[in-house]
Amino acid sequence: MESYCLDVVVTRGSTVESRHRVHAAVVGPHGALLGRAGDSGIMTVWRSCAKPFQVMPFLADGSFDELGWGDDELALACASHGGEPEHVAIAESMLRAIGLEEGDLACGVHDPLSARGLRLAHESRTLLTRVHNNCSGKHAAMLARAHVAGWETAGYERDTHPVQRAVVETIAEWTGLPADALQLGVDGCALPIVACPLDDMARAFARFAVATARGDEVPARIAHAMTARPFLVGGTDRFDTILIEETHGRVVAKVGAEGVHAAAIPELGIGIALKVEDGAQRAQYPALIRLLQHIGALPESLSARLADQIVKPIRNTRNAVVGSIGPMA
Repeated sequence: MESYCLDVVVTRGSTVESRHRVHAAVVGPHGALLGRAGDSGIMTVWRSCAKPFQVMPFLADGSFDELGWGDDELALACASHGGEPEHVAIAESMLRAIGLEEGDLACGVHDPLSARGLRLAHESRTLLTRVHNNCSGKHAAMLARAHVAGWETAGYERDTHPVQRAVVETIAEWTGLPADALQLGVDGCALPIVACPLDDMARAFARFAVATARGDEVPARIAHAMTARPFLVGGTDRFDTILIEETHGRVVAKVGAEGVHAAAIPELGIGIALKVEDGAQRAQYPALIRLLQHIGALPESLSARLADQIVKPIRNTRNAVVGSIGPMA
């Protein structure tokens, strides 16, 4: 088994000023742990990395297709989007299709995560609503599943609702863990979210990678939507969009809050999961790129856009470069 150091350091001049400890697990096509960094079994909350699995029951029971939805809606259901006009328009369209509106979403309101989305909202003096939430596509999809199934839409966010029970069962199936072994909490967008050992999370993404390469309908459709519509998965300046575009869809990546990231590489049958111990997002992107380089999913010589993500300059108030953020040498 390979061992990696993925820790990310912040330098000021030639001095290491701060260090972020990074844990990771790399799982191969047969479910074996191929590599690790730090504690590969650390208990990890999935956060938004769960989104491709949260939409699976909606596809599997045919109710997604009953609405005549396609790649746009599916990509947005998996997205941590930037709140740009294109994202908002699709979320609003999804709600209209089932006769519901923004107020039916259980997620709260926050500023668009994309710099472009925030700028356009300010310039147009747009009143921000729940559809600007980066999880609005996922919530709209869950409301749609409840609507088509004839379940109550009110309370769809509760862990006792059939929509959420099916999600937990799905994640249990893909991790190979009993449902009662998954720890439950509440995500930032008010939905139930699971936690499990990091290597089991990577194992779920490895199984997703293998199933996608094999052509299994549900995972293959999810992977296709995410790689065919990378802008919808993130946005203009969002890391997952950049990574999917720069790898031409060979890496299916999903960001999570608190320094969590996961990815599936279908052509290799590999799944990876990564957790920055202190939750710092500034460390997770360099660490993920370096891990993808270690396993051969990215070359040593990176494209300009990815090179900009792996090492970032630290600037002072006069805009002079005084240090950097990047992987340990």
